[in-house]
Amino acid sequence: MTDDSPLTYLGRLQTRSRGHEVLDALAEMVARSGLAIGDKLPPEVQMAQQLGVGRSTMREALTRWEGLGLIRRKRGVGTYLVAPIPAPGGPVDPDVRLEGDAVLRLLEVRMTLETDVARLAAERATPAQAREIDRLCTELLEVVARGENYREADIAFHTAIADASANPIFTQLLTHLDTAFERSAESPFNRAGFGLESFPFHRPLADAVVAGDPDAAERAVIDIIASVRRSVEAIIRAGEAE
Repeated sequence: MTDDSPLTYLGRLQTRSRGHEVLDALAEMVARSGLAIGDKLPPEVQMAQQLGVGRSTMREALTRWEGLGLIRRKRGVGTYLVAPIPAPGGPVDPDVRLEGDAVLRLLEVRMTLETDVARLAAERATPAQAREIDRLCTELLEVVARGENYREADIAFHTAIADASANPIFTQLLTHLDTAFERSAESPFNRAGFGLESFPFHRPLADAVVAGDPDAAERAVIDIIASVRRSVEAIIRAGEAE
């Protein structure tokens, strides 16, 4: 970080608009001042005053970053950077890059959790749970084949596998991650067709759990998440090409 206060790099906005202008200004401040992961941002009220926007506007912008896992607010202490923030003006839409990076971080966590969950489910699933996992997989793939919204069916399938791990904490963690993975209707990561390449790997996952094969279950989860990761990276690359 430079010796100058990061506030030095914030200029008054020409409009009091919400959204992109404030986020772009904050990203430029981070880049030009050299703020790094672990560094503290200036106080919210001072940044708002420097940009000439209301505190509610600044709060909305910081809430957006917090939702993407870029900052952490500590009550009574301040706001800290916890992930890299790309500088504005690059080849990729900053929103796409920020959201894409956030999705990739979530997938990294899911990879760690779900491989263990799948192994345990293959080892511990009761006959009734195995039948339910098989049924839910068939239902999910039929929904996908009809071109319908598959989110609820996908969550039900993966929740059943987590339940079969016989550790309810896994189910709670994955439910929380499902909530974090939700994207807005305008998000490129919520478009029809996003992640469809991962569905051919769901049947091998179900079959592995039913067969009691933890190694095959782990491989199927790795294939699923790697496929979604490729979809995310493709969207980011498409942004570079535009």
